[in-house]
Amino acid sequence: MTATNAIPVGILGASGYTGAELVRLLAHHPNVEIRAVTADRKAGRPMAEVFPHLAAVGLPALSAIEDTDFAALDTVFLGLPHGTTQEVVAALPGHLRVIDLSADFRLRDPALYKQWYGHDHRAPAHQKQAVYGLTEHAREAIRAARLIACPGCYPTAGMMPLIPLLKAKLVAADDIIIDAKSGVSGAGRAEKEANLFAEISEGIHAYGIANHRHAPEIEQELSLAAGTPITVSFTPHLVPMNRGILATIYVRLANGAAVDDLHGALASAYEGEPFVRVLPRGVAPATRHVRGSNHCLIGVFPDRQPGRAILVSAIDNLVKGAAGQAVQNFNLVAGLAETTALEQEALFP
Repeated sequence: MTATNAIPVGILGASGYTGAELVRLLAHHPNVEIRAVTADRKAGRPMAEVFPHLAAVGLPALSAIEDTDFAALDTVFLGLPHGTTQEVVAALPGHLRVIDLSADFRLRDPALYKQWYGHDHRAPAHQKQAVYGLTEHAREAIRAARLIACPGCYPTAGMMPLIPLLKAKLVAADDIIIDAKSGVSGAGRAEKEANLFAEISEGIHAYGIANHRHAPEIEQELSLAAGTPITVSFTPHLVPMNRGILATIYVRLANGAAVDDLHGALASAYEGEPFVRVLPRGVAPATRHVRGSNHCLIGVFPDRQPGRAILVSAIDNLVKGAAGQAVQNFNLVAGLAETTALEQEALFP
């Protein structure tokens, strides 16, 4: 049952994986009423037909963006493809709060955006207003934001262990390697030959080697944390599972630092955080321990090489890496408890 004072929201791009995950989470949010769901290619179709697992939610039919009554909404979540969100955001009424899950507003430097995405930013004024929504590290800015650019899934997994350590100057800023593996849902729901079952199953492969678009996003935020420009070695891999990201991060200790210092700094930084847990020494996180949840698990290990350490983090790419973090940010701007509608534990097995 929806509360009489529920906040009316719309989900643009509701026929994708992140859109469906937003519906799953928001359907049981006690302070939300989903009044609009859009999907241009599937406009006019009931959501239950597109996603049978959501048949009992009681949603409006999918519509085209231009047919949406934005005057009746307070907040919109955007799960649109990269490169298509800018013009949509520029055309939205000014009263709306906008929570964007695409990459279109994550990079602060327009020149950097053009370099990596191949065209000028089409909403530069809005880009300047956007707040990068890594919740645990930007709460105050998020609370006051109208436009929130939710981080990518790989950046979330990589940055959660690294930001506190760079701020504390416990690891060398010029020697960071991020090796990350993602489930296939991270590639989106569009039909692609490379994502067919026979192409994905029984194997693992690297992609976007040395040129993945999440690299500048990671470097932007890590440079901010370190107070100095940072370039990372980042390689993503696709593994034959539906969801989850495991990031293995190799770092060199700063002068005088020990691995126990890293563990202590992370435990202190995330003490009391509802969704981030630093595991006991010697315990490694796994994607099966976060599946379906908004949790991020972090492990810290000494490397065999003296003076080096290995960090391992695990998230669900569709929840903490996308829809869950978006709902977490929505709760902040709406003045609600941050954990609302996100209390579920991981699915196991």
